[in-house]
Amino acid sequence: MGKPTGFIEYLRELPLDRPAIKRIKDWYEFHYHMEEKKLREQAARCMDCGIPFCHTGTLLNGMASGCPINNLIPEWNDLVYRDRWQEALDRLHKTNNFPEFTGRVCPAPCEGSCVLGINAPPVTIKNIECSIIDTGWEKGWVVPEPPAVRTGKKVAVVGSGPAGLCAAAQLNRAGHWVTVFERSDRPGGLLMYGIPNPKLDKKLVVQRRLDQMAREGITFVTNTEVGKNYPANKLVEDFDAAVLCTGATKPRDLPIEGRNLKGIHFAMEFLHANTKALLDGTKNGDYISATDQDVMVIGGGDTGTDCVGTAMRHGCRSLIQVEILPKPPNERASDNPWPEWPKVHRMDYGQEEAAAVFGSDPRVFLTTAKKFIGDDDGRVKEVLTVEIVWEKNQKGQFVPKEIPGTEKTRPAQLVLLAMGFLGPEQPLLDQLGVERDPRSNVKAEYGRYATSLPGVFAAGDCRRGQSLVVWAFNEGRGAARECDLYLMGDTNLS
Repeated sequence: MGKPTGFIEYLRELPLDRPAIKRIKDWYEFHYHMEEKKLREQAARCMDCGIPFCHTGTLLNGMASGCPINNLIPEWNDLVYRDRWQEALDRLHKTNNFPEFTGRVCPAPCEGSCVLGINAPPVTIKNIECSIIDTGWEKGWVVPEPPAVRTGKKVAVVGSGPAGLCAAAQLNRAGHWVTVFERSDRPGGLLMYGIPNPKLDKKLVVQRRLDQMAREGITFVTNTEVGKNYPANKLVEDFDAAVLCTGATKPRDLPIEGRNLKGIHFAMEFLHANTKALLDGTKNGDYISATDQDVMVIGGGDTGTDCVGTAMRHGCRSLIQVEILPKPPNERASDNPWPEWPKVHRMDYGQEEAAAVFGSDPRVFLTTAKKFIGDDDGRVKEVLTVEIVWEKNQKGQFVPKEIPGTEKTRPAQLVLLAMGFLGPEQPLLDQLGVERDPRSNVKAEYGRYATSLPGVFAAGDCRRGQSLVVWAFNEGRGAARECDLYLMGDTNLS
């Protein structure tokens, strides 16, 4: 514990964000960096408590509490306070292959369970994590580290999102020859195409790490969809083992009247095409523009927020975000105690930007879309919404009930469906013949990750369902450990 009175002496501080009105005019990351003196003071707020819940990585009431990859948070906080940044980076890399990703996009369940957070603002763990790895890159401490010895074993990883990249990095570290298959034109999966550039820079952050992995000996095969233009059986025939990390990419639809109208898109169609156009330097034919449109985003999670932020950068005419759940309280409710994840009202970057332009938070709570209304050309022009209340049905389950007389017609020429995902796409899984669970996910026990097909493992959202990037890291590392154990009879991977 670097400074025993640090949590008393220093208040919680975060780096400033670029002004919302200015940042929506470009696609650069919106966080400023914090000066080193301030970072060390923030690290000094860590109490090095006797039981550090911040890195427990458990599930409480269905939500993550503490860090799922068990980052050694008190240790690297202490090292930052002592100005021993390279040692802090070594501690961070012991549990996290890609802290520059989690340091930017993770919602920080570690902070939600910080012991200091019981009666004071928690330690700024996420910002310190991001600063450690960014310092490491700036100082040249992050370099390719190919394995000293190769085992001769070949492993295929299907999908290059968070779980796939972690699995690939760990298996390569164990000395196996790793080939990562990605159906898009660039590797990175969700990190490349699912998260907008202002939140996670592709060229400066994502591609930098992918290049390092390639120099360490990992082979990336893009524009290749296993089960479509690459036979699924070749995974079994040509490789000693395989790890499925395809994600949960089947979006939840909204099959109400008018769903077939033009101008209604799934969120990932919108986000993927936008980022591809940005990286290609041109607006391709599949680019979906929100410019001068009245935009409605249906769904209130991270993906919905990303749609809001992207539409704001396009220059939309108006924007509304429809959320079927109630507005969270400003402070923890009595049934949401520490160290559970605090379900409190927040404005993320997209809502801040919409509020700066249009004057208020764009979200409307306890509301759902009832009907899409089109024009003479078959394009959506309006959406009929209705307010709802949650009531228990005969089975004791809470279900939404419409409130009569609350219907409202709202203008919308672009509707983006961001209501989550139902599970993995099935063609590849059908071809392999792996067993599925009742939710259509790959059936593989947590901690073992072995599918019903010998030598084939599964990790991330395709196994557990839609979840956080940091849980994908947890599972990718775990699946790599079990795969290495399967191949070698022993493993040093953690």
